Amino acid sequence: MRLPIPVTTPPMEAHIVDALPEGEGWQFEPKWDGFRCLAFRDGDAIALQAKSGKPLARYFPEMVAALKALPARRFVLDGELAIPVGDSLSFDALQLRLHPAESRIRKLAAETPSILILFDCLYTEKAGVLLDEPLTKRRHALEQFYAGVGKAPALRLTDYTRDRKTAEAWLSHAGGALDGIVAKQFDAPYLPGERAMLKLKHLRSADCVVGGFRYATGSKLVGSLLLGLYNDAGKLDHVGFTSGFANEDRAALTKKLEKLKGEPGFTGDAPGGPSRWSTERSAEWVPLKSKLVIEVRYDHVTGGRFRHGTKLLRWRPDKAPHQCTMEQLQEEARPRLLYAALPRSGYAARPRARTEDKRFAKAAGSGRVSPSKIRA
Repeated sequence: MRLPIPVTTPPMEAHIVDALPEGEGWQFEPKWDGFRCLAFRDGDAIALQAKSGKPLARYFPEMVAALKALPARRFVLDGELAIPVGDSLSFDALQLRLHPAESRIRKLAAETPSILILFDCLYTEKAGVLLDEPLTKRRHALEQFYAGVGKAPALRLTDYTRDRKTAEAWLSHAGGALDGIVAKQFDAPYLPGERAMLKLKHLRSADCVVGGFRYATGSKLVGSLLLGLYNDAGKLDHVGFTSGFANEDRAALTKKLEKLKGEPGFTGDAPGGPSRWSTERSAEWVPLKSKLVIEVRYDHVTGGRFRHGTKLLRWRPDKAPHQCTMEQLQEEARPRLLYAALPRSGYAARPRARTEDKRFAKAAGSGRVSPSKIRA
């Protein structure tokens, strides 16, 4: 490509924080759950680059076709690739695309087409290179670009606010509709590869049954606890794991667990069953009697289980195992919320933005609305 920004340019990243920043100068945006993606176009040449630097165009041919169909011939955009499936955004559907067979990829592209949620602009023919420009100017260029492409069903423009309470209300009242909130300084440039933004993740908690455990590799001490939740049929499904115990606590915890060895363990989906999470060690686990309950913190739920490892918050001797059900889990963003929260133009061009921000924050604080109530 002959673009002024190389395809190898890494995206700007974010530090994880425990709270949104206070004071002036911050812009807050929804954090959608997908694959971070820089989209490059130079005439008929299209490149989709993951945060890791790996190319994604081969796995999302429908997005390549959608970008080629745009009237804009040269651009570099930053956004999030996502796939709506049924009632949620499916991270599983994204990962299924990373498949070696081209025929399989094209089948999935037709059945579950992706969308690209735009939130930054690095270059357009009209605006030029924008890396050194403040976020306010980049956002204006992005809105001009988005307005100029006409009807483009595969593209979405993310919303934003400069009111901290509104952003907190999004996170508090959207349920599973948001992955988190990203805070950006609106007078700051785009810094490729640097953690120049802040990210507050949407962390939730659930009470889980300890259905089994694994020993640490090469050790006789516990390495991780296997977590279970009861499904609608009353079966205990394996939903993930937690670890990170203090070394001084492992011996006592191992002794406690070994006293509870035995059935039933997991009576529904069990570790070691066929899934993309299976590894060589998946079957090396010890079933436990259903006696122990713990509360864990998690970020994402995909396919009815925790996508990542969880954090142990506390033991729950006060809670009965049968009370730990799948109803606690919040799945990914629901498309009806996502689409309504992504208007055709952002707040930057609207002088009434702050009034709307305050109105929404007040309403959301009462629990009466969700991000789906925001309108352009």
